[in-house]
Amino acid sequence: MKTHFKKLRNPNYVGSWDLADENGNYNDKVVTITSVAKDMVFDGKGGQEECVVVKFAEGKPMVCNSTNLRAISKNLGSPYIEDWAGKKITLTVQKVKAFGEVHDAIRIKKYVEPTKPTLSPERFKAALESIAKKTYTKEKLMAEFALTPEQLNGL
Repeated sequence: MKTHFKKLRNPNYVGSWDLADENGNYNDKVVTITSVAKDMVFDGKGGQEECVVVKFAEGKPMVCNSTNLRAISKNLGSPYIEDWAGKKITLTVQKVKAFGEVHDAIRIKKYVEPTKPTLSPERFKAALESIAKKTYTKEKLMAEFALTPEQLNGL
């Protein structure tokens, strides 16, 4: 795995480079907010500055600018940081113009719950047969598929 040079600058916080795969392609990452608070952060020049830091259950925290704070507020439907704990957001990378140059920057997207696939009548019948043979369970079927009311009644 290659190491992006920016990972060496401040490896304690999430940056766009953390969403890059070995080919340099960016992949969105779903994270769960655990807390939001002001914290002293090294500025990369030997000093420190007070910044808003968002901590996640899935790894490194993120120094959060006003653009991302507004996006989190909008996506979670609350301006209050206390309401954000336990909520999921999606980190993505976008090109932004800053300081006269174009940079890759972390941005916030709304987390969308993945949808479960549905079952055709034939596949539902096969699943019922597997349940009867005890090679599959009702619980697993309900966890893996979005069942219609009729299919739920048939269990």
